[in-house]
Amino acid sequence: MLQLAIASGKGGTGKTTLSTSLARVLSSGYAVNYVDCDVEAPNGALFLKPKIEQRITAYRPVPDVGASRCDLCGECSRFCRYHAITVLRDRVLVFPELCHGCGGCTLVCPRDAITEREQPIGTIELGSAGEIGFARARLAIGETASVRLIHELRRRVGSREITILDAPPGSSCPVVTTVNGADVVVLVTEPTPFGLHDLEGAVRMVRQLEIPLGVVINRVGIGDEGVERYCREENVPIWGRILDDRRVAEAYSRGEMPGDTVAGFREQVQQIAARLRAEAPA
Repeated sequence: MLQLAIASGKGGTGKTTLSTSLARVLSSGYAVNYVDCDVEAPNGALFLKPKIEQRITAYRPVPDVGASRCDLCGECSRFCRYHAITVLRDRVLVFPELCHGCGGCTLVCPRDAITEREQPIGTIELGSAGEIGFARARLAIGETASVRLIHELRRRVGSREITILDAPPGSSCPVVTTVNGADVVVLVTEPTPFGLHDLEGAVRMVRQLEIPLGVVINRVGIGDEGVERYCREENVPIWGRILDDRRVAEAYSRGEMPGDTVAGFREQVQQIAARLRAEAPA
């Protein structure tokens, strides 16, 4: 079973276009899952158009202080490195938006005055898009617990021959949570100075996680040779190139799979899929 993470150092590189297209291409020969881990702005469903069969509310624990038992000793506040709980002279203040749900405050409280309550953080949706298993999560408005929601999403996904993890853009904690544990990471970039700058950070992140990686350059024909030169100098394999084509952007804007409407696009994705299967760890 292969877990393939598709990531990018910045938004707008075509990461979701490639992720959904790879899911479509690979599903002709393998049992494939597509998992949209961009919980703040999931849009893979716009292209795969799945049938949602199950909706699950995800929660995180937050502390609830019993005033009758609390003696304001301050042990909980001293323990919490995120300052989610603060003890004043006459009361305890809890800031749920800062809480990481570790449960440490309940363990260190000498009076057993702290319990935990469940706070909804988002919704996980499971279903299918034809032969493709589909999963996504959407973070609740005002919530910040994207890392925990991604963990919950990945835990709910069933096992198939290939699972494609469509990561959020960037190289922050939600991206690390998505790619960590994957067998291989594909970084999608564009041949521009902005694309190169963000690619460099993404490569450093994946290398620190010690995961095999390769690059797909999208919109080849614009920009310059900086990305190609960087990949040569840093010994980063280029696993595919997708030519710049206005018709792909037009298909994207209509919520269509470019492989269904743009001549030559599916063949480019098939070549990338074949290279991935050849390079992926056995």
